[in-house]
Amino acid sequence: MLDLNTVMIGSDDPRTLSDFYTKVLGKPTWEDSAYVGWQAGTAWLMIGAHSEVKGRNEMPGRIMVNFETPDVKGEFERIKGLGAAVQQKPYQPGGADAPEMWIATFEDPDGNYFQLASPMPAQ
Repeated sequence: MLDLNTVMIGSDDPRTLSDFYTKVLGKPTWEDSAYVGWQAGTAWLMIGAHSEVKGRNEMPGRIMVNFETPDVKGEFERIKGLGAAVQQKPYQPGGADAPEMWIATFEDPDGNYFQLASPMPAQ
């Protein structure tokens, strides 16, 4: 089985994107001259410049980064208060069949979507 290790986000404005995620995730866990990264659980979110990335993401729903939290509604309010663009307020995708599951979606400054999600039950 493969283990997801890192999600890398390329940007033509990595400083603005890094500043945004620092507000959301706190001080970066790792920085060098090219990349900034945060360890989130056992995986990493890395941001850096990429020569083939220009402007905003025109297909933000293609790949979404999910951050797991037992308090989706509380984290939603905190991140909304940081000025993040709200795409979807907290909702229950499973409705009455999964009342403990919550998801909310934001957009970062480059137009990438990221979500808050309730912990998934172990499989």
